[in-house]
Amino acid sequence: MSLSIRRLQALCVKETKQIIRDPSSMLIAIVIPVLLLLIFSYGINLDSSRLNVGVVVQDESLPAQRFVQVLQGSDYLNPVVASHREVLDDQLKMGNIRSIIIIPNDFGKQFTDNQASIQVITDGSEPNIANFVQAYMQGVWRIWQQQNLQDAGQELTSSIEVEMRYWFNAAATSRHFIIPGAITIIMTVICSILTSLVIAREWERGTMEGLLSTPMTKWELLLSKLLPYYGLGLFAMLICLLFSIFIIHVPYRGSFIALFILSSLFLFTVLGMGLLISTLTRNQFNAAMIAINAAFLPAVMLSGFVFEISSMPVIIRLTTYIIPARYFVNSLQTLFLSGDVVSVLITNGIFLAVFTLILLTLVMRTTKLHLDR
Repeated sequence: MSLSIRRLQALCVKETKQIIRDPSSMLIAIVIPVLLLLIFSYGINLDSSRLNVGVVVQDESLPAQRFVQVLQGSDYLNPVVASHREVLDDQLKMGNIRSIIIIPNDFGKQFTDNQASIQVITDGSEPNIANFVQAYMQGVWRIWQQQNLQDAGQELTSSIEVEMRYWFNAAATSRHFIIPGAITIIMTVICSILTSLVIAREWERGTMEGLLSTPMTKWELLLSKLLPYYGLGLFAMLICLLFSIFIIHVPYRGSFIALFILSSLFLFTVLGMGLLISTLTRNQFNAAMIAINAAFLPAVMLSGFVFEISSMPVIIRLTTYIIPARYFVNSLQTLFLSGDVVSVLITNGIFLAVFTLILLTLVMRTTKLHLDR
């Protein structure tokens, strides 16, 4: 491998000056990460909140009134009480309430016979919220049973007592695992799109002919395109990290050395993908479109950031193994929430290193230092 440090330094300086003089590059590296983090952290919220539910009270008995009181005392449900279901049907259709709870007219009699029941109607167009309502209602029902038994001088006994504890995310805050995935998406967008344009831009502007007339080698050309954008990617990664920790208040429990190594491997993987696209297309518009479809969309859909990989069909699940973002999402979630789980980080690092070698090898083979295609 022929490599001149002097020529490489000159080419890197040239590329760095182009980045600094290009407002769009600095905008993408500084403003876009902050903007996307704000959108992901505050725009995507999977935490359960207080839900509006309608309560149709068709029975005025004491047990029915007590059940309504238990509903009103819930931290998760905001009951809207009505005596007729028709009043609430339109509210459910418009999305103003998420469920209708019907207390039947013979509820008191059923309670006396130890057969009390209610009907819960939920909006099936939003399955997650419907599941939340179901879980909340089971809890409210149990509290109501306990109160009635205590009033009767009895206790609701169970052979199994469940004590729930959340490891790594004690508050079960969705933002804490969304942000690591969001950082992965941001790095994918910045690095793949920017590097997919660099060589294509040289061909479109006619400056590639000038570069080819120099004694520059393939390695010098590719490294001069990689290293400045690698530095830009690390800078964007630092912004994302600081913003996540100090502004969004996401805990970070891992080592910064592990983060640096894994981030570097992922950046070189995505940069290699962008360069491969750029060398094959030689057109900025086509390169950007291919980068979005080949890097960004798979990173969003198949990395485990949005959709749980274990719930995917087998064929799609197998496909996720060739998506580099899958390993970086898992690595960042581990570093942020769990800390340095060595076995997980090493495995992900090996996969990212393999992707880097494959992509850079393909870039070397597809790069031509002559004018013929």
